[in-house]
Amino acid sequence: MTTELTYLALTLILALVQIFLPAGARTAEFGSKWNAGPRDETPEAKKPLTGRLERAQANLYETLPLFIGAVLIAHVAGRHGALTVWGAALYFWARVVYVPLYALGVPYVRSLVWLVSLAGLVMVLAALFV
Repeated sequence: MTTELTYLALTLILALVQIFLPAGARTAEFGSKWNAGPRDETPEAKKPLTGRLERAQANLYETLPLFIGAVLIAHVAGRHGALTVWGAALYFWARVVYVPLYALGVPYVRSLVWLVSLAGLVMVLAALFV
């Protein structure tokens, strides 16, 4: 398996982790009875951490399909090299760092880290055309 596909697999594991983080925060806030129920009426989160984890998850899901597509196209097209390896690594590690920064409510640095992940994605995409 290529390094890029390894980073893609790790990013998918991160996406799974980011499913469970807000779910756990919601269960802690609303109780297991709410979690086991039909959730017809989900109350708005009162604790900032719950909302932050949900927004961090949504933020990952905005760029994840693009990252998946870029890595798979690069793999199928045989466009492997330093640009794709570094791009995939930057995307993954920036996304890992982004979660606690968002959860802790760290401004500016969080946005900078998001830009690093975007730069990694652009690097993988750029490799398809150079």
